[in-house]
Parts: sequence; C-alpha cells; structure tokens
Amino acid sequence: EVQLQASGGGLVQAGGSLRLSCAASGFTVDDYVIGWFRQAPGKEREGVSYISSSGGMTAYGDSVKGRFTISTDNARNTVYLQMNSLKPEDTAVYYCAANTESRAIDIGGRGDDYPYWGQGTQVTVSS
Repeated sequence: EVQLQASGGGLVQAGGSLRLSCAASGFTVDDYVIGWFRQAPGKEREGVSYISSSGGMTAYGDSVKGRFTISTDNARNTVYLQMNSLKPEDTAVYYCAANTESRAIDIGGRGDDYPYWGQGTQVTVSS
C-alpha cells in the first residue's frame, strides 16, 4: 500500500527556517516524481517544488525559488523540503504527493494528476 507521511511543520518567525519531511512506504521515492504542494486559506492549492531523483531533476515555483530546497534520502525513502527565509505568505498547509503515473511536471499546478497524497502539515510564519 502506497503511503506518504508529511511532518515538520510548525510556527516560525519571518526569516526563519523549517524542514519538512515526506516519508514514503509502498514504493521507492527515487522511481517517481514527488511534489510538495501548499494550500493557504481561501486560495487554491499550488505546487512549490518537485523532485525526480532518477531523472536528476528538481523544480521550484517562482515564489520559493532560491529559498526552498528539495532533496531525497534514498536510504530513508524520504523527501525533504528545506525552507529558508520564510515569509508570512508561505503560511499554508503543506502536502507531499507522488505521481506514479507520469514524469511530467506542471510547476505551480494543483497536482490533480498526483494519485497519492500525504496528510498535510501546517506551516505558520509570523511577521
């Protein structure tokens, strides 16, 4: 059974850092595209970062480029999202998702084509 467990959210001041983790089971993260998405209150879900380790590819939305870094620990079958220089507008529930159907990436998209999702972790950035 494919499962994703997101963790690492919390409350942080603007300018601070957090590292989100997405622990996967039932499949190997290195074999598929893993994306981090977020949804703020009243807004649509948006993709912020993606990784395809086997394809040697990472991608970022414009709003997080240069501040967020996505990486994979194959030994732990876990994908991380290191978030630095956090801003109040980064406040959202963050989800990780796995696309086992396609390697195509729609940067910033809702991720409707991702069949597997973690439960979400809240990130709150205070000003």
